[in-house]
Amino acid sequence: MKKGEYISLRGTYGKTLVNLGEKNPDLVVLDADLAKSTKTLLFGQKFPERFFDFGLSEQDMISTAAGLALSGKTVFASSFCVFLVGRAFDQVRQSIAYNRANVKLVGTHSGLGVGPDGATHQSLEDLALIRAVPGFRIFCPADAIETRQAVEYAAGQEGPFFIRLTRNNLLTVHREEYRFDPGRTDVLREGGDITLCAHGIMVEKALQAARQLADRKIESTVLNISSLRPLDGETVTDFARKTGAVLTVEDHSVYGGMGSTIAELLAQHHPTPMKIMGMDNEFGRSGEAEDLYRHFHLDTESIVFSALELLRKKS
Repeated sequence: MKKGEYISLRGTYGKTLVNLGEKNPDLVVLDADLAKSTKTLLFGQKFPERFFDFGLSEQDMISTAAGLALSGKTVFASSFCVFLVGRAFDQVRQSIAYNRANVKLVGTHSGLGVGPDGATHQSLEDLALIRAVPGFRIFCPADAIETRQAVEYAAGQEGPFFIRLTRNNLLTVHREEYRFDPGRTDVLREGGDITLCAHGIMVEKALQAARQLADRKIESTVLNISSLRPLDGETVTDFARKTGAVLTVEDHSVYGGMGSTIAELLAQHHPTPMKIMGMDNEFGRSGEAEDLYRHFHLDTESIVFSALELLRKKS
């Protein structure tokens, strides 16, 4: 993997599972009729005796995942985010979280990036649901390098995790020597005028916006909030204090996601002028991903516009 390449996060996930399976005979993988799309099929082809496909039965998959974990297995369970979290929420809460079961939920096809599949498949509420459940650690990697390391970290730790991936290939923003550190914010760029916070697919757009703002003599800090829980509140608060303005952007509802997390933090520790960008009380629709981001004002130009608007309020 090289910085600047566009690489599939779900493809990286599938390959990482195979590598982990070779090292850990107690690692098992579950899917719900979407193994070809989530790329867990790669594990199933290599280790068919440790791979279980439940068909269109996400609730059964999650309940079984909890049972396998409580019997001593390390379990990865995957589907599209909208089905993994939304359809099986009761089992996620009661069977996994309440028992602190050693289950790693890896959701793919998050947000508007699902594109033509439309509103029924565009998960915009998954982070809000998982954030409300005790015990889950939540990662939203920005690229393939971070995805591999986040999956490896989760496999080596006890307890429940939720890792949110995209359908889309994402720009590699890190170099190979990068080390994912849960609970520590990844500072991609430093500037003194405004702080831009993003995760996943929006990290590239935040970096593009920062470059356009620099053309206007506005220097931005760009924070990759890939570790949503635990959150590095100290670093976020520090840059909020330095810049005096925080703009968050995410492929998720403005309610309960990363923006809400940071707003809750700053409201208690350092109130700061903020703007939360995301989907505001509406569903998505069918269309090409980039067209949808433009339509719903989650493209680079909209980030620049919102940053300029926030800076005027700051002044």
